[in-house]
Amino acid sequence: MTATSPNAVLSGYRVIELASERCALAGKLMADMGAEVIVVEPPEGCKTRSWEPFADDVTDPENSLHWWHYNTSKKSVALNLGAETDAQQFRSLIMTADVVIEAEPPGRLEALALDWEQFREINSELIWTSITHHGRDGTDPPATDLTLLAEGGPAWSCGYDDHEIPPVRGGGNQAFHTACHYAVPSILAALMWREDSGTGQLIDVSLLNSSNATTEFATLWWLNGERQVERQTGRHALPTMTEWTQIQCADGRWFNTGVPPRNKREFQALRSWIEELDLTDECSAYEILKLGDQFERIGLLELDEDPLAGEVFQAGRDAIEFLGQHLKAYDLFVGLQQRGMACGIVYSPDEMIEDPHFVERGFPEEIFYETRNTSHIHPGAPYRFSKTPWSTTRAPQLGEHQALLEDLA
Repeated sequence: MTATSPNAVLSGYRVIELASERCALAGKLMADMGAEVIVVEPPEGCKTRSWEPFADDVTDPENSLHWWHYNTSKKSVALNLGAETDAQQFRSLIMTADVVIEAEPPGRLEALALDWEQFREINSELIWTSITHHGRDGTDPPATDLTLLAEGGPAWSCGYDDHEIPPVRGGGNQAFHTACHYAVPSILAALMWREDSGTGQLIDVSLLNSSNATTEFATLWWLNGERQVERQTGRHALPTMTEWTQIQCADGRWFNTGVPPRNKREFQALRSWIEELDLTDECSAYEILKLGDQFERIGLLELDEDPLAGEVFQAGRDAIEFLGQHLKAYDLFVGLQQRGMACGIVYSPDEMIEDPHFVERGFPEEIFYETRNTSHIHPGAPYRFSKTPWSTTRAPQLGEHQALLEDLA
């Protein structure tokens, strides 16, 4: 495997991650930013190595695409923490670490004398991050990504206008991701604080709280007004139903129109585009769009109070739907974006990764697997560092870096 660039933003930090689907993304984010992340697996390997789909449809613990994605740039050692010899090696490893990331059931590591309390005095600079269901002071009932999203609230807000259809769970391990996205900035803040204080600390992340804090409006509406939000197709869940935003374009592709024009500049831009396409005679909303010049900005709360504002606002939505009937989805997307209006094509994963914007930014990342003598495309970083480049390498094989433990002996 290619070594991480010494110029990477987190180069020089060592992170020990106890393998778990709950915290894998946190370790991945830090590894791809240059930290040396050593994932500690049980001797039989992390259970996610057995999760499909598998590369080439060959069932093998080294072929799991789930493992490949969540463990880029990491190193792997295998240890049985219940065996004293391996536990001692783990202790030695922790003594060299800046950060620990774990998602073990509360009490497990303490029973093995391998928890934060056992290391805080002998490695005072250590930053220990726990990701658990209710937090370290709560219970840890059986849970999956699905049950966390349901219990935390996000699932209630996701789905279709037809409420006879059950809520729709967001895919992609969102509950685990959300907790990891809270964990990583917390770790970075703790590292900064350590620069002045010289002291590490415990970071306690609750999976359930993380999901509940990201229910968008649902929790706030209930706490402040005891009002329940309603699921809406491709739109914010709100106590009242809003206008439909999904349209089908001329090429049959589905498209989310987002928020239509609300100010004079946007109304003028939309109207000029219709003129450029020589479609003014066919567009029934065109004449009403001219009235948009009277509004510096139309607030969403003003639509019921000002009938003219409501009519002009609706004309903007109608004009976008009209353009969709005459344009391919991508052409509509680019045209609206160029004119400052938020919108989006409903992409499949393969279509998204091939979008020209993503390609131009280098988002599709080609990773070489020397064990297979081939390269595979991974999703890259959504950010760029001008001075500390981001890079990534393939996920490790089980115990590939066991020699690291010998160096500690």
